[in-house]
Amino acid sequence: MDYAIETDSLTKNYGGLIAVNNLNLKVQKNSIHGFLGPNGAGKTTTLKMLMGLLKPSKGSAKVLGREVHVDDANSRLKIGYMPELPKFPKHLKCIELLDIYGKMYNMTKQQRAEQIPKLINLVGLKGREKDYIGKYSKGMQQRIGIAQALLNNPELVILDEPSIGLDPVGMVEVRELIKEIAKDGRTVFLSSHLLFEVEQICDHVTIINKGSVLASDTVQTVSSMFIGPALIHLEIANLTNDVIFAVEKLPFVKKIYHEGIKLTVQVTSHDADVKVKVSKEITNAGGVIVGMSQKTSTLEDVFIQLIGGARTQ
Repeated sequence: MDYAIETDSLTKNYGGLIAVNNLNLKVQKNSIHGFLGPNGAGKTTTLKMLMGLLKPSKGSAKVLGREVHVDDANSRLKIGYMPELPKFPKHLKCIELLDIYGKMYNMTKQQRAEQIPKLINLVGLKGREKDYIGKYSKGMQQRIGIAQALLNNPELVILDEPSIGLDPVGMVEVRELIKEIAKDGRTVFLSSHLLFEVEQICDHVTIINKGSVLASDTVQTVSSMFIGPALIHLEIANLTNDVIFAVEKLPFVKKIYHEGIKLTVQVTSHDADVKVKVSKEITNAGGVIVGMSQKTSTLEDVFIQLIGGARTQ
């Protein structure tokens, strides 16, 4: 397996406080990997160590196959990084800021002239690139942050809370932008505490708390770690006692709750054919199904159980 990020017992102590605790992390290349945890879980500290901005207390990290060292700036040339809540000089224009960053990457004048307009268009700032940054909204400043992270055409893009402080529209726009970035074959590693965001855009996820990994796998696998009782919600036009009795006698039905035309069936099986069998019994008993849905485990369910369990230990 080819990994963009690998850590081995990565640890960071601040005096008696353990911010990151023996972190073993693997991020596959060409994936969008979410790094989840509550505030204070150690996410930002981990990202800074991966970027070589902080020295680990012990352990090691490899990024794009190269071991990370604090004094090795060259190791960061293939990495794009946007810190949490990036702050840029308000007196500069977007195009001026990106030009300065381009010079810091030793990009030639021609390279900057080609790359900067492409990025401005990609992040949706075309037509506003000559406006002063001080006039930009939070969402627009996040877009500049993403643009500067892509300036050196990196193989790996690390984003720290890219949607923090944005309104719902801005969150959707940044989410779509991240998907677009990944289409070019880049690996995206993003830190977030927004579970819905991660579930929408990531294919892999790692959940940490108090600097330790609680779960790390595909989003689908992690989401199914804790499978509670499956609930089937139905609306039945002709909900009679005969219909209720027909459903109750099914061997996988544990409990039934009904109110008006609404029927909730708690079942012990998560098999796909359960809904089919319930539907058949209702129809045979003379019921007419108006609506039907089934609640399954989500990433949020798993996150709450993992974090809750960790806090009680």
